Amino acid sequence: MRRLKTLALGTVLALLAVGLPASAAAGATDPVTTNGCVESVPEPGSTTPVRICYSLFKPAGASARRTVPLVFHSHGWGGSRTKDAAAFASYLQAGYGVLSFDQRSFGESTGVAHVMNPDLEGRDVIRLVDFVAGLDWVTRQRPGDPLIGAIGGSYGGGYQFAGAFTELRDKGRTRFDALVPEITWWDLKQSLAPDESARTMWLTILYAGGGQNLPPAVQAAFVALITTGAWPAGQAGRDLDAFFAKNGPAWHVRHGRKLDVPVLIGQGLSDNLFNLNQGLQNFDRALTPRARARSMLVGYNGGHTLPSVVPPGYATPGDPCSIALGSPNFGALAQRFLDLNLKHRRSGLTGFGRYHLATADGRCATERDLTPNRRYTVGSVTSSANAGLPVTVELAKGPITVTGVPRLDAKVTTLRPDAAAYFALSVGTSPLDAKIVQNNTMPLREPRVVRNVRRTVELPGIAVDVPAGKSLYLSVAPAADMFAGQNGLLPNAVKLDRAALSLHRSY
Repeated sequence: MRRLKTLALGTVLALLAVGLPASAAAGATDPVTTNGCVESVPEPGSTTPVRICYSLFKPAGASARRTVPLVFHSHGWGGSRTKDAAAFASYLQAGYGVLSFDQRSFGESTGVAHVMNPDLEGRDVIRLVDFVAGLDWVTRQRPGDPLIGAIGGSYGGGYQFAGAFTELRDKGRTRFDALVPEITWWDLKQSLAPDESARTMWLTILYAGGGQNLPPAVQAAFVALITTGAWPAGQAGRDLDAFFAKNGPAWHVRHGRKLDVPVLIGQGLSDNLFNLNQGLQNFDRALTPRARARSMLVGYNGGHTLPSVVPPGYATPGDPCSIALGSPNFGALAQRFLDLNLKHRRSGLTGFGRYHLATADGRCATERDLTPNRRYTVGSVTSSANAGLPVTVELAKGPITVTGVPRLDAKVTTLRPDAAAYFALSVGTSPLDAKIVQNNTMPLREPRVVRNVRRTVELPGIAVDVPAGKSLYLSVAPAADMFAGQNGLLPNAVKLDRAALSLHRSY
């Protein structure tokens, strides 16, 4: 791919005001809405600045003498910014300013979507922070450093990490004072194609919603990924590897960077695009120990959710942990979190440094540590790897509670190339009625024939109470609807020998 032509450090932001404030004729107690754009870094190979457009909401009473903190917001993939002040009424009434913006290539913003590349979308966010730093009604902690937080889910969670980590990389610190990313990723390639096995169901939906916004070469590689179900070989594969290389916290952490600001992470345990594993990685690895002690992860049954029919799964929708923490929902919890960290307003919020996870049946399980503490011998298992029923192995009888990310170790042998199997924990009264926990599976894909090769498979992160009368099982399925099209039509097999599963059992 062509290299980015960077702007000089002293480049001045050009502000393109669009019309008069929308509420100029409104009453004195109404927020003032201003729509505008900033100029950001050009697309690779171009010298034309990209325009990043926003709606800025100034709360009633905010002024140079009565400054307020500001909250950033942005949309999900394929969406656009929120232009209606009523959507942010709780923040505006509480004395926050809000800036909602169109990400590169979406809404009224120009350019091409690079899916949170730090040199492009990351710098877009920095341009907006620079703009906010010049508003006399936004609280500044020092010259050029506004008091700001951020909210948003999915792609709207991705911008928060992209902006904060890019500033940390470029300037040694971020000016964000608190983040609230929901249902977003740690490693984008790992999310979209774990073990280079495509989540074809979700990729098809994502491509339909915004594939035309991607660079042409990446569009073609995406089509190859969706249609074959496997990471494309050759030039297409190199395009995707290069495209995804920097697009998430994982890349920054590999280069020695961690965020030292409090973060409230919301993650869906029944989210089968950006699963709990992604949120746990962000909480465990993207933050400094000091920041983690002031942060928390709240997992709910929601997010990017599709029902798992093959193999059959289950989850009870809801957010019991926000309720257990004293808020009616995650949005209200987010505002309490920002009140604490931007306004230093005590509201009795506790549970920092912990994981708060909704179980599959709708209870909140709170844990300090999710390190596996039990190991179960599985033995030998053979999956047909393209047709047939799941193989189900009993691990333990209820009542027990399991939380966190189980891991399976085994020696793997395959019959033919491109063999795959799909792993999950399941619960039932017998193998015949066992359903996978929170609608999630994770793959093992072997593109070549292997013989007794040691592999470790990370299963989906879960929280589940197994009641008396039911058992916890390991399910190994030959197919999974989220990964449709992975295996060929010829008979195939994946054999596991000397398999053992480690998990965290709560007491």
